Amino acid sequence: MSAAAATADASEAPKKKSKKLLFIILGVVVLALIGAGAALFILKKNTAEGEEGDEDAPAVVEHSKPKTPPTFLPLENMVINLADPGGNRFVQVGLTLQLQDAATETAVKSYLPKIRSNVLVLISQRTADEMLQAKGKEKLANDIIATISHEMGYEMPEADEADDHDAAPRKKKKKSKAPPNPVQAVLFSSFIVQ
Repeated sequence: MSAAAATADASEAPKKKSKKLLFIILGVVVLALIGAGAALFILKKNTAEGEEGDEDAPAVVEHSKPKTPPTFLPLENMVINLADPGGNRFVQVGLTLQLQDAATETAVKSYLPKIRSNVLVLISQRTADEMLQAKGKEKLANDIIATISHEMGYEMPEADEADDHDAAPRKKKKKSKAPPNPVQAVLFSSFIVQ
């Protein structure tokens, strides 16, 4: 029995060593997985923070976009005599109105004869030099928007601010209750001065 006991003790010794080695290897693998998971977590967190900063910029742009696309209403081309001395200069203008929506288009169409007449009067008061300058065209577009807005009962805060800079803060507070102007822009589809 002593030989059998010695053999059993000898075989148990390697089993104990292999169990210890197995636990050490498992411990190292678990620690490696925990380390890799922590590194992945930190990298993802840093990447997410970087992406959040990038996402802020497009979010601002998205908020400034209109909820519905605008509607465009082209007006008939107009030929108008200008206020130049001698009365021999004229302009041919094609206008398109950029409107808030289709309901605004319907409302503008009901005022169209009056709007067209007012636009003709506005343009006939200008000279060829005014009409050829970029600032002149921009002022004309703003004046047309103001005329249409006035005709339809909308208020133009820009015109009030230009009239009285000291009263502008008080008027802005008062105007904030007014509905937004549905006429967003005046676009020139043709513009010929002769």
